[in-house]
Amino acid sequence: MPKIHAATVADHRSRQCAALLDAARELLAEGDASRVTFAEVARRTGLARNSVYKYFPDRHHLLTAVVREAAPRWTDRIRAALAAAGDAPEDRVAAYVTVQLDMVREGEHSIARAVTDEQEAAALRAGADAAHRALLEPLAEALRELGDDDPAMTARLLQGFVNAATTALEAGGDPEAVTGRAVRLAVAALGGLAPDARTA
Repeated sequence: MPKIHAATVADHRSRQCAALLDAARELLAEGDASRVTFAEVARRTGLARNSVYKYFPDRHHLLTAVVREAAPRWTDRIRAALAAAGDAPEDRVAAYVTVQLDMVREGEHSIARAVTDEQEAAALRAGADAAHRALLEPLAEALRELGDDDPAMTARLLQGFVNAATTALEAGGDPEAVTGRAVRLAVAALGGLAPDARTA
């Protein structure tokens, strides 16, 4: 029986599960989801391969759990950036774009894109759907303050600037130039939501 290095069995299992998720996330951040095998995850955590099955029945569940575990961290960081930006919707939108592209540069986005086949892509999408909705909510709140009559739709459209900028960064674009342009475009797009623009 393995040694338990925690106050309770439940604490031990929680720590082991967290270690497995950390190992899988590191492998994804290295850019090759095919390396996220139970054997490699077990090796990195010092567990026997069969022990991984006590926490995840298969790779699909492991990959989905990685994305779901990361989502609150991403959302908290975005909310903190928007809170620090102040009350002006334009400043909050600029912060929203900037913080996401900062995370892309740090490798967080690789968790969601490092897939090599349809099964893995489906697993990551299953976990990412809720994450994406949560990420858009802080932006939608800023848009409501601007008087937008459909903030959820506008948030999805503005996210398009972030997605395009992400592609540019991954293609080797200059981070400051790409981020600056994406911010300017997103903020400029808010002009189309002004009451006089909607009724013109």
